[in-house]
Amino acid sequence: MEAEKKAISLLSKLRNELQTDKPIVPLVEKFVDTDIWNQYLEYQQSLLNESDGKPRWFLSPWLFVECYMYRRIHEAIIQSPPIDDFDVFKESKDQNFFESQQSIIALCTYLQELMKTIEDLEDNQLKDEFFKVLQISLWGNKCDLSLSGGDTSSQKTNIISSLEDLKPFILVNDMERLWSLLSNCKKTRERASITRVDIILDNSGFELITDLVLADFLLSSKLATEIHFYGKTIPWFVSDTTIHDFNWLIKQLKHSNHKWMSKCGVNWENHIKMGRWVYLDHMFWTLPHEFSAMSQVAPDLHAELQKAHLILFKGDLNYRKLTGDRKWEFTIPFHQALNGFHPAPLCSIRTLKAEVQVGLQPGQAEQLSASDPSWMTSGKYGIFQFDGPL
Repeated sequence: MEAEKKAISLLSKLRNELQTDKPIVPLVEKFVDTDIWNQYLEYQQSLLNESDGKPRWFLSPWLFVECYMYRRIHEAIIQSPPIDDFDVFKESKDQNFFESQQSIIALCTYLQELMKTIEDLEDNQLKDEFFKVLQISLWGNKCDLSLSGGDTSSQKTNIISSLEDLKPFILVNDMERLWSLLSNCKKTRERASITRVDIILDNSGFELITDLVLADFLLSSKLATEIHFYGKTIPWFVSDTTIHDFNWLIKQLKHSNHKWMSKCGVNWENHIKMGRWVYLDHMFWTLPHEFSAMSQVAPDLHAELQKAHLILFKGDLNYRKLTGDRKWEFTIPFHQALNGFHPAPLCSIRTLKAEVQVGLQPGQAEQLSASDPSWMTSGKYGIFQFDGPL
């Protein structure tokens, strides 16, 4: 109880600083990333004029203060043993999973039915199914608790039956390029060689299920031979996936009394045991840096990503970090907005919930703004935006 009281008082202090636009203070508790965070804070201060004093909540870059807030929430917990490994968001993440049960059953059933015939599919049929599982993973990204203030954002409808209706809402659609990349890898692959796809995860719960369905499909269709998943080292942006969420979800499926859910759980656990699926985390994903700084800040991670044949970045925060969360012109090419970040061919799969979007056709954004003023933040629109060799 003393630990809880301490954590609550630290969180109250944080809330007060935020609400009253206090200067942003360095982190105090020693943790693996504390020094890097404090260096970044000094960097933010160096960008200000002498007269501005210290970086403050209301006037600092939004990506930085948002990440900083979640890092401070974590600091309040790690300063309060024995609850220093408590995930303050776990309850809402679990709730999202349980409230999405019907949709999860529909997905697991779809996947297991598909597995029965996948070896017999012709190329064009396989391509259609590939596009389907990609779109399932895209629309799974709507379930984001950091935007709903923790209120339920569970998936109540059967996403598979909505795919045709949702197609017009895909603003950038590079699925063909993903298909040609992976099908070429498959055709030219020697028996002993591997095709590795890395998935940089976003939300746990329903979205994570859609990502695992995609990953299972990639293996079963032999479009990939190995999948590396990257999650967060600490609880982040309410619903982001940690190793605990990843393992918990697979366990829930495995012990489900629905046969196809259980079958998915058993198969997925087996992929992990056999090394076909590898889960990794790295502190870089919970730093405030944009990804173009990765080769300097986390050269080990950058070198690891260079080994992938394709990297899929799920969700909004990843897109903001890919593009530096800047106010780009809508028509600026994606390649340019990446600011030199190209460890391997990559693709952003996101529904739009933040005011940054590049690589649109001339006039496309203006048309959207006229018909739907909240198009950039509602999660109604999605993209598959690819950057790699043409």
